[in-house]
Amino acid sequence: MISESGFQNSSGVFLMREEIILQKIYAGDPAGLEALMERYIPYVSAVVWNILRNSMPLEDGEEVVSDVFLAAWRQPSALRPGSVKSWLGAVARNKAKNRLRRMDRTLPLEEDALDIPGPDDPPGDLERAEERRLVRQAVDSLPGQDREIFLRHYYYTQTVQEISLCMRLNESTVKTKLRRGRMKLKEILTREGFLREA
Repeated sequence: MISESGFQNSSGVFLMREEIILQKIYAGDPAGLEALMERYIPYVSAVVWNILRNSMPLEDGEEVVSDVFLAAWRQPSALRPGSVKSWLGAVARNKAKNRLRRMDRTLPLEEDALDIPGPDDPPGDLERAEERRLVRQAVDSLPGQDREIFLRHYYYTQTVQEISLCMRLNESTVKTKLRRGRMKLKEILTREGFLREA
């Protein structure tokens, strides 16, 4: 069922339209935050637990999820129409990774590190799906160690020095492998027309 203020999802739960949610959050109305959580908490939870996995208790993960929505409430100007989900996802990833670092836990290098938008994602995300698929293809084509280094640096935002220490490699080796990964990525994106030849 669809109305001017929202719609029912497949589970029969009424979800407020994003523009109405933002209007309420901008106005400082707690109902806006409640609606934002109702709409996006499954997505934010999935992002957080995809990184945390089983590395800490459930309540710690729930706290990270709550921190994401608290950040949205405290920084309403950061929420832009059409990019709310991507902003929440980025904040969720950063907060989960920061929690792991504080706990001195190893970052998981899972198969789905480079996620591709699904059919329920906004049109803007779907338009980038092919490009993300090609990025995944490029990363998958790298040798095992090169792939791990590429993911650590570009997805988990570890520095060259951090990767060097974690993997017991010298920094020049890490830099070389990152450069190789970038070249492979550029090669595939250029071939498929996403980048122009210099």
